[in-house]
Amino acid sequence: MKAKHIVILLLCLFSLGAAYGQNTSTVDTDDVDSKSNADQSSPTFVPMVKVSKTLVDGDSIQYVELNALYIYPKLTFADPRQRLAYNRLVANIKKVLPIAKEVNAIIIETYDYLQTLPNKKAKEEHMKLVEKDIRKRYTPRMKKLTYSQGKLLIKLIYRECDSSSYQLIQAFLGPIRAGFYQAFASLFGASLTKKYDPNGVDRFTERIVRQVEAGQI
Repeated sequence: MKAKHIVILLLCLFSLGAAYGQNTSTVDTDDVDSKSNADQSSPTFVPMVKVSKTLVDGDSIQYVELNALYIYPKLTFADPRQRLAYNRLVANIKKVLPIAKEVNAIIIETYDYLQTLPNKKAKEEHMKLVEKDIRKRYTPRMKKLTYSQGKLLIKLIYRECDSSSYQLIQAFLGPIRAGFYQAFASLFGASLTKKYDPNGVDRFTERIVRQVEAGQI
């Protein structure tokens, strides 16, 4: 399946992003207000206004369906450092979540398009164009990621693709290549085997992601 090439290329770029992040900023010090207005032009926010009708006791009732609204208990912080860490997580998610969603879309769209091409040669030529475009668009963005943003991106890719980076590489290229890329990532303190646990260790990340997707923050 030629779509595997685009997966591997993207994963390599993301691993490099963590490496570049360590070179440019080993410690994130951005103090960002977690209550700042949501950027509704962000690709992570998709406004929804659905007007429809339903029958209630034989009568036609019109209703309007809007975006989901997530309500969580108010957070309490033990000290200013803890609040700062949470605000930094909000800022980092807003930065890398769009990339994770783009990755998922690229993988799906490219694979679907490849199925429409007539032969192996046409598919290979198209993949070369896609890979060239990805390198041009994403390498500069990966270089701007901090160390923690690169690690967060790996987790959010798992959330969007429902599979870890390591599992994707292992499925497409086998355990040896997967081990090689994992070893490369580990040199910079990252791990392609990281899973996403929305109900456990990543519960605050999931909370923020849902609110960002709903345009609440």
